[in-house]
Amino acid sequence: MKELLRTTDPTLIPFATALLDGEGIETFAMDVHMSTLEGSIGILPQRLMVRREDHFRARAILRDNNIGLDG
Repeated sequence: MKELLRTTDPTLIPFATALLDGEGIETFAMDVHMSTLEGSIGILPQRLMVRREDHFRARAILRDNNIGLDG
């Protein structure tokens, strides 16, 4: 697994997951429950992981949908 996205925006992970699922790319959200423990403050980032072989295509899909990626 390789990290695709890291964000404190609680709406971005579900949106990115839906986009990638629609393209047949499996995702795994990490740290989702840790972020909700802090309430709606959003201090702890959530991460979205994909398989290494899907990473390049997943980045392109998110870029095409105006989801900014660092790095």
